[in-house]
Amino acid sequence: MQFDFTTLPARDRYRLLTNFVGPRPIALVTTRNADGSNNAAPMSFFNVMSSDPALLVLGIASKPDQEKDTAANIRRSGVCAIHMVDMALADTMLIAGLSVPNGVDELSLAGVETTDCDAVDAPRIVGASCVFECRVERILDWPNRVLVILEVVRMHVRRDCLDSEGRYVDPETYQPIARLHGDAYITSDRQFELTAPALESVFKP
Repeated sequence: MQFDFTTLPARDRYRLLTNFVGPRPIALVTTRNADGSNNAAPMSFFNVMSSDPALLVLGIASKPDQEKDTAANIRRSGVCAIHMVDMALADTMLIAGLSVPNGVDELSLAGVETTDCDAVDAPRIVGASCVFECRVERILDWPNRVLVILEVVRMHVRRDCLDSEGRYVDPETYQPIARLHGDAYITSDRQFELTAPALESVFKP
């Protein structure tokens, strides 16, 4: 089957893209509202784009008449914190994704303990496996989408998520979950290694 994305309705494009591009890592994005209260929302249009500079990217759905709180807060403050979602944060992610009235603190609603970030004005969930403190590098706007490129300025990793030398992730402890299609998710508790063949075994100049 072939699909012409230049004529396909947006709903069908979304269905196809999210069904086949995955698993997608989930960012639980925390920001401050204009009144100083906390805001949190999960985003699965998210990934790492570069290590030098250290860049993450968020795709946030938007409407011309009412921008999502996360996008509006990031645009106003220029900062946010991104929590990588694992099973311990799954319930918080689901609660933060509910359509609550403006000004409701999703983190308080989820009953999680928070503290202030060190380098940016955003809340951070205490005990989270991995948190990136970020500043806006640039924002790209479309009529129904905001693409936010973020520079990581600080990273918090819970000690038990790293190996004994503190260099590499411990896969037995850090097991992020990712979004598939619809309400389907996947966790990384079944990991395996793949080794590339020797170049000379497949390439004969």
